[in-house]
Parts: sequence; structure tokens; C-alpha cells
Amino acid sequence: MSKQHSPGFLALVNAAKSRVKEISIEEFLQHQQPCVLIDVREDREWQAGHLPQAMHLGKGIIERDIEQVVQDKQQTMVLYCGGGYRSALAADALQQMGYQHVLSLAGGYSAWVAKGLTLEKPAS
Repeated sequence: MSKQHSPGFLALVNAAKSRVKEISIEEFLQHQQPCVLIDVREDREWQAGHLPQAMHLGKGIIERDIEQVVQDKQQTMVLYCGGGYRSALAADALQQMGYQHVLSLAGGYSAWVAKGLTLEKPAS
């Protein structure tokens, strides 16, 4: 991500990352257990393209809506954002809500694109 992040934001993210397990793209692609893939980016980012099989629950609403979408708190979920910052914050919040198997995709969408992997766009 080319954006310069503030020290306070980075401290918040680093604290969340100390409590959240990150998964690399390679680990995700080899992951054998069924999981729910959740894009926590903004609507405009989702519309520009997203990972195959992902569902969209933006960072602004995920805590409000997750229990309607994923009722099983044992379900493995992999969250991603643009670069792995917002997904770590969202994963930390979901763990505090009692979800046991929440992972954050290291590098997020940017790393996925950099590897030239498949993307989807919503139907217009």
C-alpha cells in the first residue's frame, strides 16, 4: 500500500496482529479446510475486483452483520483488505466476539494482484 500510515494507526494494527494469526497467500491456496473468505474493503474497492469466492462485509459493518452471515463461531474465516491492516483489525474484533478461527491474509488484495492471481468483478 503506497499510503503513509500514521504511527497511531500502525501501533493499533501491530497490537491486533500480535493477537491474530496471519496466513500467507501460499498457505491460503493450500488450505484444505473449508473456510469463509471475507473482503473487508470499502464498497468501491470491492466493485473494482475481489478474490474468487469472497463475500463482502466491509470493515465498517462486519461486526454488526457477521453473526447473521456466519453463525458458527468455530467456522474458519479468512479476512482480507488492501494490504493486511484492516483485515487484522477486523479479525481481532471478531475474535473478541467469540469467533475461534479467524485468519488475516498477509498482504491482502495487493499481494494477490502482485502474484497475478485470478480476480472477479461483480456483475453490473
